[in-house]
Amino acid sequence: MDGLGLAAAPPPVRAIGLTGGIGSGKSSVARVLVDCGATLVDTDAIARALTLPGGAAMPAIAAAFGAQMVGPDGALDRDRMRAQVFADRQAKGRLEAILHPMIGTEAARQAAQATQSGSRCVVYDVPLLAEASRWRHIAGRILVVDCEPETQVQRVMQRSGWTAEAVRAVIAQQAARETRRALADAVIHNDGITPAELAGQVRRLWAWWVGAGA
Repeated sequence: MDGLGLAAAPPPVRAIGLTGGIGSGKSSVARVLVDCGATLVDTDAIARALTLPGGAAMPAIAAAFGAQMVGPDGALDRDRMRAQVFADRQAKGRLEAILHPMIGTEAARQAAQATQSGSRCVVYDVPLLAEASRWRHIAGRILVVDCEPETQVQRVMQRSGWTAEAVRAVIAQQAARETRRALADAVIHNDGITPAELAGQVRRLWAWWVGAGA
């Protein structure tokens, strides 16, 4: 058994679900997987596109939450929506009911396009994978990127300028570490390691799950 907890090489997998809490380093892992040869389906990027000016989700969001959630440029007012969602769980559910089906449709389209183009493996980057069972059925393997909560706080503060309280509020809204880890076929512990060491773990896992010849 190696450092990732893998005892025997499984059959090659065509779809990997990638998840981790805010500030865990999930995006860094995704970049290495793309370098290995994966096609990335980034659900956060899809959600952003849906809520840009003219985005497909904006009419429904305006109807459900009011014009105050639409910025002057026609995009979602993310700060206002974030505050609303943190204050009201029902608001979070209404927003997810609008976005999640659209995200799923676009993710499926991108994955099908990748498969038709000969991609060896699709990686679904899904921050809310633990909260949405559909992704666990789509992905052949689940990879969780994990670190200590205080590491998450420090990383997000450094890159975004948020306060520690704001970061902790986001962490509290996400699935618990234990919940994510319980779903994992492999966990990468991204604490106290260098970017090169992180990349090495990801490449070893790619060779194990998908095959060495990218």
